[in-house]
Amino acid sequence: MKEGNPDRGQHSLYRPGFAIALLLITLLTATMAGAEFAGLKSEQWQATPQLLARGLPYSLALIAILGLRELSHYWVALRYKIRVTLPYFIPIPFFIGTLGAFVQMRSPVPHRKALFDVAIVGAIASLILSVPLFIWGLSLSEVVPLSKPNSIFNFSALDPRFSLLMGVASKLVLGSKLTENLGINLHPLAIAGYIGLIITVLNLIPVGQLDGGRIVHAMFGQRQAMLIGQVSRLLILLLGFRQQEFLIWALILLFMPLADEPALNDITELDNRRDFLGLLVLALLIAVLLPLPGAIARGWNF
Repeated sequence: MKEGNPDRGQHSLYRPGFAIALLLITLLTATMAGAEFAGLKSEQWQATPQLLARGLPYSLALIAILGLRELSHYWVALRYKIRVTLPYFIPIPFFIGTLGAFVQMRSPVPHRKALFDVAIVGAIASLILSVPLFIWGLSLSEVVPLSKPNSIFNFSALDPRFSLLMGVASKLVLGSKLTENLGINLHPLAIAGYIGLIITVLNLIPVGQLDGGRIVHAMFGQRQAMLIGQVSRLLILLLGFRQQEFLIWALILLFMPLADEPALNDITELDNRRDFLGLLVLALLIAVLLPLPGAIARGWNF
């Protein structure tokens, strides 16, 4: 964050043309990805561009999740008179079609309550859309044999047992159809909700300027937050050796500064309601990253 008058120069941060251009490009790249998730090959929609419409359920759902998340950060930051940029999407022409979206704060946070509110509102907003879309998409998905080696990004044969929360949700929705040695061919809507959940959880890891880092900073203070961040990134590194998709993120965390910028009033503690909400959201992080226990899987013939 950069220090400055919260009101001075706020309009200079607005680049609506740039933000809209990035949004439209991301809509295109995400729709291209969604068309492939819907079973189309690139040669097909290139020959018949109208077929790209099949990718819209995925792209619109994912952009809604990411957009609501960043707009929530943006609106709460403005409420506390923090200078902040518009949300910017990051398009990529492959994989899931985007690297997410972000807003950037350009002035100090007034106090730890504001730091907490700005950080946590994005996670809550993302969950409000991600969870229903994931569950709805699961109900439209098909059960298929697992493929090896498996990956948490193998959307055509996902093994949800890598996560306690994902495993429980999948079993509750698909019931007896999902048994041992079977995975899920995710519907595009389920993929959008699933990616929204993964992005939310990765940002809740309590390190530095990630949402999770700011939440523990607001809850426990800067010094304790740095200690929690150091332990967290080592645990994610250990998890990365078990689940290789997390290894790249673990390496990124190792190079990420542990310290977040202090609030102007970095002494006043949070109220009990915020503390409880923070612990609840961090519990979600654990529920997604921890694998489904074998005893539960066996008891459910899963």
